[in-house]
Amino acid sequence: MRFGEIMKQFRAAVPIDYKAHVLQSAGILAFAEPPGILDMVRAGIVLYGISPLPEFQKLLKPAMTWKTRISLVRDIPKGRSISYGRTFVTPRKMRVATLSAGYADGYPWNISNRDAAVLVAGQRCAILGRVTMDLMMIDVSTIDGAEAGDEVILMGRDGNEEISCAELAKTAGTIPWEITTRIGARVQRLYL
Repeated sequence: MRFGEIMKQFRAAVPIDYKAHVLQSAGILAFAEPPGILDMVRAGIVLYGISPLPEFQKLLKPAMTWKTRISLVRDIPKGRSISYGRTFVTPRKMRVATLSAGYADGYPWNISNRDAAVLVAGQRCAILGRVTMDLMMIDVSTIDGAEAGDEVILMGRDGNEEISCAELAKTAGTIPWEITTRIGARVQRLYL
């Protein structure tokens, strides 16, 4: 028996004023009941334009972009280690940018050394070495003219490229809910 049928029977048997809802984000997308059956829903991650059910993502448009800026760009010779623990050594001469974002901002530190990327000028740039508390380093060798102050997309779309919340979560070995709720207080929010 569907929830709507149960609610009709319950409302006929119990004539009191109450609110009925059992739908959270996944339920809103997957189990649309006829109008008048439910009084409210509990929209969570769907408010960000993120579906908890991958098959429904095409119906939604992500509503959040997470950005930072390049704070420093340097040419690094082959054979140099990048970031703490010396977990990344440059395989060739590389142009490396330092970003002003890290795990204190909510960016997942465990994404370090997992083929993670960010977007600069609409192009994917690999994260190099460990994500630190306040900074991370990326390879901008293929980005002509990358310089301090340039915008970087940590999560969102830039041109034809996108780093989705689901992609970021999968690379970090977590869930999209954790990515969105961990974004720290010092990250500026702009509501459009």
